[in-house]
Amino acid sequence: MDRTKSIVRTSIIGIAANILLSVFKAFVGVLSHSVAITMDAVNNLSDAFSSVITIVGAKLSAREPDRKHPYGYGRIEYLSAMVIGIIILYAGITSFTESVTKIIHPETPDYGTPALVIVSAAIVVKIVLGLYTKKMGEKVDSDSLVASGKDALNDSIISAATLIAAIIFITTGFSIEAYIGVVISFIIIKTGFETLRDTVSMTLGERITPELAKKVKSSINELEEVRGVYDLIIHNYGSEKLIGSAHVEIPDTLSAVEIDALDRVIAKKVFIDTGIMMGGISVYSTNTSDSVAVEANKKISALVSDYDEALQIHGFYMNHKTKEIRFDLVIDIEAKNKREVLSKVSKRVEEMYPEYVVEVLMDYNFSD
Repeated sequence: MDRTKSIVRTSIIGIAANILLSVFKAFVGVLSHSVAITMDAVNNLSDAFSSVITIVGAKLSAREPDRKHPYGYGRIEYLSAMVIGIIILYAGITSFTESVTKIIHPETPDYGTPALVIVSAAIVVKIVLGLYTKKMGEKVDSDSLVASGKDALNDSIISAATLIAAIIFITTGFSIEAYIGVVISFIIIKTGFETLRDTVSMTLGERITPELAKKVKSSINELEEVRGVYDLIIHNYGSEKLIGSAHVEIPDTLSAVEIDALDRVIAKKVFIDTGIMMGGISVYSTNTSDSVAVEANKKISALVSDYDEALQIHGFYMNHKTKEIRFDLVIDIEAKNKREVLSKVSKRVEEMYPEYVVEVLMDYNFSD
């Protein structure tokens, strides 16, 4: 299934549905003097505009890479989702202002059968549209579609609240629709804020999921020569452009030719298994047939466990000829005293092996 075509088709359905709902609700809202229905119509119109932004974003993000943007234009979808969030937020603020005005200067609504029918139909349409759009968004990995789907489901709640307000007024003569308008406004503002928050976070660059990290590491660890996979970093340039790098631990007996061949096998295997392009594969050499080095690795690992901020060591190598010990110390990325922990561990290892030059590099847990 062509991803861009799926996004465009789903968005067009959303545009058509929202424009029809907006027109009918605006007409009924004006005739019945209902601020809640009128604000609901404005919300539907903003949803239609959001779908237009989604289409534009999908089209632009599908552009081929070029010299200026060698990783493609996939991140434009994050920007389009951000614009949608701003539109939703603006609609919510506008709705809130209008609702407060109606509370201060109330107008008596005049609900009729057409109003009730249209609002009831809107609830059903929005539930179906929301579920469909959200499902398609998850299927093609489109943040913009997922945001639109969630917004549509929120709209069904808004329409239901409007219907309840109408029923209460018809049965009791008491109008709460301006107050319902305030509640609707807060729901819209909340949706807009959450959309903005999530898309800004994605644009900044989020930690990959534990499931994806496990999948990539498992793919590499299946190779016989690999003793471990560390420092996995995945850069997201859009849902269809993931580029990764990793360190792999291999025996110190492999030749340069064998390492080169292994790098190529890893890159090909990870792409087939996960669709991720491995842009960089670095190696750690590990001691083979060296009981002294193995014992030293165990002792230093036990030493590191004394510090809560220190998670593990890897890339350990003990060179008896040059009298060197080197390894990476992985410190929790949220730890406040990283340098202090690094200094303490380095000093204790130097005291443990005074005849060796100890080189400890600080590393972070970029992925699980």
